[in-house]
Amino acid sequence: MNTHTDIEITQVKLTDIDLLQQIGKATFIQTFSDTNTEENMKTYLAEGFSKEKLLSELCDNESEFYFAVLKNDVIGYLKVNTGQAQTEQQCPQALEIERIYVLQEFQGRKVGQLLFEKALALAQIKAASFIWLGVWEKNLRAINFYQKNGFVAFDQHIFQLGDDKQIDIMMKKTVQPHA
Repeated sequence: MNTHTDIEITQVKLTDIDLLQQIGKATFIQTFSDTNTEENMKTYLAEGFSKEKLLSELCDNESEFYFAVLKNDVIGYLKVNTGQAQTEQQCPQALEIERIYVLQEFQGRKVGQLLFEKALALAQIKAASFIWLGVWEKNLRAINFYQKNGFVAFDQHIFQLGDDKQIDIMMKKTVQPHA
């Protein structure tokens, strides 16, 4: 069994768009297909992970993607947003974690933790005052992960998945300035 020290966190480049689309769809399906209709999943996957949308996000200077790589295989990824790229305007000094996803077979191996630590380091470099995110109220594993990492709930919003309006709990964590 590999330790998390074998995992590299690398920034996603435009030439990685196919890999990004593959890992994005695969992890979303693994995470949510059991609890959502097939029709809603198809709609979201087609819209949320289209090459056009991913290309636009990759070209946005206020969004960044990172892969978790183990032995040349992408096993998870992170997407963060700042400034106008945030899915909801919090404040200019905030950093949003829009996505942390890890393939199921690699969960429990600290991959999500490494991706979170990358987001935290980026927040410190960018002098963000806090990190925030939205997490589906039924995704208890993710909520527990974020609570363990010092996040607290502060609001909620609607996440539209196909024709289903779902409630996301918005959580945030204050960022300590980089020493």
